Amino acid sequence: MSSTLPSSLHLAVALDGTGWHPASWREPVARPRDLFTAGYWADQVTEAERGLLDFVTVEDGLGPQSSHFLDPDERTDQVRGRLDAVLIASRVAPLTRHIGLVPTVVSTHTEPFHISKAIATLDYVSSGRAGLRVQITARPNEAAHFGRRTIPRIEAYDHPNARELVADLFDEAADYVEVVRRLWDSWEDDAEIRDAATGRFIDRDKLHYIDFQGRHFSVRGPSITPRPPQGQPIVSALAHDTVPYRLVARAADIGYVTPHDAGEARAIVARIRAEQDAAGRAAEPLHVFGDLVVFLDDDPAAATARRERLDALAGQPYTSDARIFTGTPSELADLLQELHSAGLTGFRLRPAVAGHDLPAITRGLVPELQRRGAFRRAYEADTLRGLLGLSRPANRYAAAATA
Repeated sequence: MSSTLPSSLHLAVALDGTGWHPASWREPVARPRDLFTAGYWADQVTEAERGLLDFVTVEDGLGPQSSHFLDPDERTDQVRGRLDAVLIASRVAPLTRHIGLVPTVVSTHTEPFHISKAIATLDYVSSGRAGLRVQITARPNEAAHFGRRTIPRIEAYDHPNARELVADLFDEAADYVEVVRRLWDSWEDDAEIRDAATGRFIDRDKLHYIDFQGRHFSVRGPSITPRPPQGQPIVSALAHDTVPYRLVARAADIGYVTPHDAGEARAIVARIRAEQDAAGRAAEPLHVFGDLVVFLDDDPAAATARRERLDALAGQPYTSDARIFTGTPSELADLLQELHSAGLTGFRLRPAVAGHDLPAITRGLVPELQRRGAFRRAYEADTLRGLLGLSRPANRYAAAATA
């Protein structure tokens, strides 16, 4: 299959606490008292499904949120603390029917065997709507939670003293994904016989040792969970530069990128496609989604005023790795179509205030895109892979046995 994907525009939202602006929890619609309840997250995902979105991602981490990228802070005026993203997705899955569920997984300190089992389970309880977003961490304080390795302090991920460390962490993430994918395939699709008359539940010849030997992991397998309904749940990653672009090209089904205009989007897509070709995956489909933080109101002046009010509450202007859009659903639709024409296949929108901007996406932006013929009017597939136009892959071990 060609890496050129269908022209339909895909939409996802990234859920993070009460929203991506650090003062979002102080808005009347934010529901901060409900943040650590199942009902809060069910309401967010249900709203996203009402808008026919492809999937939601759920942020996670191994330490408290921080205004400093690589260090914890001592702030008490912003949301601190999280529920586990995989468990949120598993809790919400039975309450939804169509939308994909993509929790964040930090590869640096977690075991790929455990995560493969968790995401396979999520795929079962959601009937084929699971994925994961793989993420690294270079925070020394988070390494100290586990005590298995020491990570030296760096100034930034792109700082000269960090290049070797960061490259190693991304190489580890690529091996992590490879182990997870092999474990998903370690049971053939028909390994379960379940024949009460003969007393045979499984065919042991259709369970496979993955025997992965790498610099970072040595994993034998097989998994203890049968192959997921999708065969291979979706793998995604956020990428800002060459090393993470390489991870996306080598290991992912979706890469999230942060261009600020169409020219930059075109250049990023070209770099990822080149890396995909170098990785030997040029024939495989790979989505490239643009990330944007959004402040959406029917009146552009109202959106600007809301952003300024939140900045004042936070004590400083909000900045982001992604482009920050402030305006109307119609103006955002214009921008998305412009970026789509530059080669992006979809978008992951980050609501500045979840209680306000998520409904603005589902009830304002989506109808506008539908009016333009740029977005679906109904869910057209039962699995997340289906929604994204990706076929169910063959099992690598079954294919090898047949060959």
